[in-house]
Amino acid sequence: MKNIILILLLIMLSLSTMAQKSKKEVIQAIDSKSEEYSAIAGQIWNYAEVGFQEMQSSTLLQETLAKAGFKVEKGVGGMPTAFIASYGQGKPVIAILGEFDALPGLAQEAVPEKKIIEGQVAGHACGHHLFGTASTAAAIAAKDWLIANKKQGTIRFYGTPAEEGGSGKVYMVREGLFKDVDAVINWHPGAGNSASPGTSLANKTGKFRFYGVASHAAAAPHRGRSALDGVEAMDAMVNMMREHVTQETRIHYVITKGGEAPNVVPAFAEVYYYVRHPDRSEVKDVWERIVNAAKGAALGTDTKVEIEITGGVHDLLPNETLAKAMYANLKEVGGYTMTDDERAFGTEIQKTFTGKIPPLSSTQEVAEYQLRAGTASTDVGDVSWVVPTVGMSAATWVPGTAAHSWQAVAAGGTTIGTKGMIIAAKSMALTAIDLFSNPNLLTESWKEFRVKTEGFKYEALIGDRPPVLDYRK
Repeated sequence: MKNIILILLLIMLSLSTMAQKSKKEVIQAIDSKSEEYSAIAGQIWNYAEVGFQEMQSSTLLQETLAKAGFKVEKGVGGMPTAFIASYGQGKPVIAILGEFDALPGLAQEAVPEKKIIEGQVAGHACGHHLFGTASTAAAIAAKDWLIANKKQGTIRFYGTPAEEGGSGKVYMVREGLFKDVDAVINWHPGAGNSASPGTSLANKTGKFRFYGVASHAAAAPHRGRSALDGVEAMDAMVNMMREHVTQETRIHYVITKGGEAPNVVPAFAEVYYYVRHPDRSEVKDVWERIVNAAKGAALGTDTKVEIEITGGVHDLLPNETLAKAMYANLKEVGGYTMTDDERAFGTEIQKTFTGKIPPLSSTQEVAEYQLRAGTASTDVGDVSWVVPTVGMSAATWVPGTAAHSWQAVAAGGTTIGTKGMIIAAKSMALTAIDLFSNPNLLTESWKEFRVKTEGFKYEALIGDRPPVLDYRK
């Protein structure tokens, strides 16, 4: 009997060692392809395509996955640049999200001083060139692990366009494209390494278009009705409203069209609004008040207003069961040490920062696990309310960098960006392996998910409108 027990223990130890070895091999495999993935990220960084216009970026990722053996379905959810790449069969179905859109007005060279790339209208100030590439690398690594270990299951890559204000994932959720998924993995570029679970702000966005009557501003002002007056009256009322909303509410706007010439009364003007709050019901309420301000402004300036909802996302629903697993994998992967050249770049770019600046060495660290409240918005939020979802961030920027800044674009175009990208790829791949090999992890994540979503019925904040494919035009 003792011999049988000893043999069983040895077998268990051997299996454990093989699993650990397998993870190490996955890490090594991703490292061996780091130059290839860095080149892909570099291409997308150069393309710098804005939401729903990411034709080259989406095509490059599709081709990379197809070459690796994935079956690619293009143009899903009514979006030409959205796609799903699948490998394997049966359960579990593990999804990895990838983004690839850039932000307008933030073209920047990969140097530690503000230097615009002439002729380029956008830049990857949120690191989505790294996001899509790391997720692609993780999906391919998970696929290779499934083959090597002869495991059943399906790995899916969701190519999700227009995260920056276009709500691409919302249309995919609304179309039921996640209905058979067992867990979703994602990440985001950042200034540090973290896998702590957190929330985000729900938001709703839209464009308010005012129509007036053009006339000569000096010779016949009485015959004109200024659409710009409508925009400015609306903005004035909304700005007064800020005193009477909850502290967590965020309202932003830009005037996208204000007229052509001062001596012509503007017949058309447009303002683009965002509303954010941790509670989606509060977002809805504040939005209605803004709509009323627009209607009042049109009435008071004798103009007409048309309102188009362009986006809307839910807050993130954290899943601690999955977060703890991803945190363990990120800890295993660890951070990275900057080279002398990277440190010199970081030192110079940190001179342009304001506020408290963390040490460059923090790229080596993994932040302590803790629940956190996010202050940004993401369409991953909608995904997280229909299937257990987990995310992390990796240090792809110089510590202390703010997202949506020229400094983020610059660092994302260097080896600092690609080093963090590879950390994310490894951590996501290892988390996918855990989900494929540990059924209990999925079971527990769904238990937590069902408790948190009891009584919830998904409803997209964008309503039933089709994707706003021209929202960046």
